[in-house]
Amino acid sequence: MANFYSVLLTLVTLAAGLIWLFDARVNKPKRLARIAAEQQRLDQQLDEAARQRLAPQGGVAEFAQSVFPILLVILLLRSFVYEPFRIPSASMMPTMLAGDFILVEKFSYSLRDPLWRTELARTGTPKRGDIAVFKYPPQDQVDFIKRIIGVPGDRIIYRNKTIYLEPVCVADQSECPQQLEVIARDVAASDSIDFNGASPLLRYREQLGEVSHEILIDPRAVPRERFYYQQTDRRTQVDEWIVPEGHYFFMGDNRDNSEDSRFWGFVPEQNLVGRAVFIWMSFEMDRPASSVLPQWLPTGVRWHRLGSVE
Repeated sequence: MANFYSVLLTLVTLAAGLIWLFDARVNKPKRLARIAAEQQRLDQQLDEAARQRLAPQGGVAEFAQSVFPILLVILLLRSFVYEPFRIPSASMMPTMLAGDFILVEKFSYSLRDPLWRTELARTGTPKRGDIAVFKYPPQDQVDFIKRIIGVPGDRIIYRNKTIYLEPVCVADQSECPQQLEVIARDVAASDSIDFNGASPLLRYREQLGEVSHEILIDPRAVPRERFYYQQTDRRTQVDEWIVPEGHYFFMGDNRDNSEDSRFWGFVPEQNLVGRAVFIWMSFEMDRPASSVLPQWLPTGVRWHRLGSVE
C-alpha cells in the first residue's frame, strides 16, 4: 500500500500528541498540586530530584513528549516538502535505474493532506518533460513514476516508436499552428550498452519542449497496439490519444519496457504526488541467484548517479 506509511505516520504522530496533551492538561496539574502540598507541609522548596521522586511523569507520557516534536517535523516534511521513493523497476531507464532512491518534491504542483489527499493549495502546474510520481489510476494504492508527455488538450500519437505531438493552444499564444510535431531525437553517445534480455537497446536523446533527456528503444520489440488504451468518447486511431481536461499522459523512458498511459489511460490531476528532483542514493542490485546472501541486499553503491534528475 503506497499510502500505508503516510497513514501510519499520521496516526502515530496524532497518538503521541494526544498522549502528551492529556498529560499536560490532566496529569501535570495533579503532579504540581502534589508537589505544592508537600512543599507547604515541609515549609521548604524541593529540588528537581525530589520533585521527580514525589510526582514522577509516567513513562508513556514522557516518551510521547520526547518523540512528538520529532514525528511532527517528519510528518510535515514528508507530507508537504520532500518524500523519499525507491525506483523498483527498469521502466525509466536510462534516466533512473532500479535501486535508485529519489526525493520527490511534494509542493511542485499542490499541497495535499496526507490521509485523504484533499488539495489544500495549488502551487504549480505540471509540464511536459517532468518526471513525476503519481497514484496508479487502476489501483491508487500503488505509486508509479513516469515522464509527463502530454498535458490537458494535447493530441499524442505514438507510431513506429516515435512520438507525434500536437500541443494544446493556450490562451496567451499569439499563433496556434494546430499541427503535429515530431518529437526530435538523436542517437546518444554512451560508454555502455543496455540490454533487454539478450536484445541490445538503442539509446536516443529526445527533446520534449525545453527538456532534453535520454530514452531507450528496443528495435526487436514487437508493437503492442492491440493492447493500447482506447478513448471511447473520441474518434481516435488505435495509437492516438487526446488528453482530457484535468488529466495527463505519462510514458516511461524505457519505451518498450514500460506499462504506462499507452496501455491504461490518463492520470487524473488529483493522483499526482510530486516531481522527482534528486537521486540521493543508488544501489547496485545485481546479486546472482546462486548467492547465499538475500537478493534484496545491495552489491555496491553507484556514487556517480547521485544528483539532480532530468
